[in-house]
Amino acid sequence: MKNNINESLQLLKQVKPPIASSPSLPPRCYSSSEILELEKQKIFLNSWIAVGRSDQWQKSGDYSTREVLDIPIILIRDKHNNIKAYSNSCRHRGAKLLEGTGNCRTICCPFHCWTYDLEGNLIFAPKIKNDEIFNYAEYGLIEIKSAEKSGFVYINFNQSSESIDKWLGEFSTVHTAWKLDNLVSYKRHEFTVECNWKAFLDVFNEYYHLPYIHPSTINEAYKEPEPAETMQGNFSSQFGSTEGSGGLLEETQQYTLPATAGMDDKTAHGVRYTWVYPNLTFAASAEATWVYEALPITAQKSQIALTLCFPESSIQLDDFETRADFYYQRLIAAIEEDIPALENQQLGLNSPLAKQGRYQELLEANVAHFDFWYAGLMV
Repeated sequence: MKNNINESLQLLKQVKPPIASSPSLPPRCYSSSEILELEKQKIFLNSWIAVGRSDQWQKSGDYSTREVLDIPIILIRDKHNNIKAYSNSCRHRGAKLLEGTGNCRTICCPFHCWTYDLEGNLIFAPKIKNDEIFNYAEYGLIEIKSAEKSGFVYINFNQSSESIDKWLGEFSTVHTAWKLDNLVSYKRHEFTVECNWKAFLDVFNEYYHLPYIHPSTINEAYKEPEPAETMQGNFSSQFGSTEGSGGLLEETQQYTLPATAGMDDKTAHGVRYTWVYPNLTFAASAEATWVYEALPITAQKSQIALTLCFPESSIQLDDFETRADFYYQRLIAAIEEDIPALENQQLGLNSPLAKQGRYQELLEANVAHFDFWYAGLMV
């Protein structure tokens, strides 16, 4: 098996610009548990990992729990309105502190009642004095580096990592027209897929499969995308014009919501597909943005979260719920067509006879740019 990994890493060195002449990732990068362990060390533990939209945590004390790379974490908004990320493990004897989502005034361990404030400080340990022998200040929750940017929340397990601004580069400038900071999350849907995490993000970012997997649902809405753009930052992005709204099924275009205020005509009639490395991708249209986060469970199984977002002005419309539901139905319809294709692809990728393929230069540009970034870190 070690020789197989070394062979895959050697093949990864060939994955580099230009797109037209580069092979795609070696199939073992989508199927090998050993490769996944390398990904965790070389990519995930040193990258800004997306974990949700900021408005999932609206009030002080709002929290969610996550399993990120098998690491239990807490995401919580503190009393200063900052989102904090903590290890979901009591500093006493390691019990998990919180489950699910909710709101709390303090974080209390269910095992021995050690209690922490929202800033992670230990404030109460039954029958243990806070003195020179036992200093409460030394037993606060383990904090994970976190940041909010353009309405997204990220964490980074590397405390000495570069800032989120440096990581994202010109991301904010590229996406100014869509006013991502001000979007309101409408629905969040979490599910698992029996495919590699990269494969799920691949299919969202390429146009190549549309006429074959989505012939009667969304294919007709999408025109050929513009050529790939060179971005400064750890992301790739591609814009394409649409016929009607890319956020609705072909038969429900009459429910199109208003475009975001201030958009020029070109931007208002298209969709920008963006992949923020490693695990966040979204499609920003004039009237809606749909967001996916993908994280590995195993090399061949992924945890996916879908969030559908709208401008606040649309939320105020009297018929918003009726119209928004058609956008949600479109996302579910597309996913229900993508999942069988992805799970079938995974079966082929698992074959020991599978070989590297090639990219369609225009229709798989985001995929290729991610793969170049990935290969550069892995080797």
